[in-house]
Amino acid sequence: MTAQQPLTYDALVELAAADPAIVGLVLKGSRAHDGMITRHSDHDLYVVLADDAATGLTRLAGHRTAELDLVIASLTEFRAAGMPGFERYALARARVVLDRLDGGIARILADKARLGADEAFKNASGRLDAYANSLYRSVKNHRDGQALAARLDAADSIRFLLELLFALDRRPRPYNKYLEWELDRHPLPGWDTDVLLCAVDRISATGDVSLQQHLFTFVETAAREAGHGEVLDAWGEDLDLMRPQ
Repeated sequence: MTAQQPLTYDALVELAAADPAIVGLVLKGSRAHDGMITRHSDHDLYVVLADDAATGLTRLAGHRTAELDLVIASLTEFRAAGMPGFERYALARARVVLDRLDGGIARILADKARLGADEAFKNASGRLDAYANSLYRSVKNHRDGQALAARLDAADSIRFLLELLFALDRRPRPYNKYLEWELDRHPLPGWDTDVLLCAVDRISATGDVSLQQHLFTFVETAAREAGHGEVLDAWGEDLDLMRPQ
């Protein structure tokens, strides 16, 4: 394609469909999320090659325009993408455009969307401790008159809280852009989506201590039911500061 005729999404799909070395096309980002497309949305596309296959499309590696952003990867590389890593959520909610592996590409995406039991337990344990740490610091700083520090720690705690809650459900945490989209379509079991989002919003904006402590009562119950009581008990008497006064 010339500078006057940049490669389009439709043209790329047509090229890939005619190339037997390409075993999969996977669309991610806003165009894979119903209702999230804007006039600024490009097409974020994985082009998956058969291992050790040769194709002229490798010349497009790193291609990036306002319409089309390509990642070209071998099948082995695609299996590993986001496992772990920042790409995991994007691929967990990606759409299959081409699958020459009789559903194999779709199965790879399904594997990315579901954390293994051991992986999820380990992730939840670490995020729970980090959440408790930020919550504790926020409440303590508020008590000591450190208003800015208290709000910053409260905002930090929300990051760890969301990672914890999604890990408890064995799911990768969505990017902030897709948090409401994700919870609207795939609510977290045991949580009222509207109540949770309102709490996340208020705590992030204001560091409301009483709300943080109230929310912690629900988090503590969920964490203990999931087998993470040891993490909480390690905080000893400091738990009293995290709980409602």
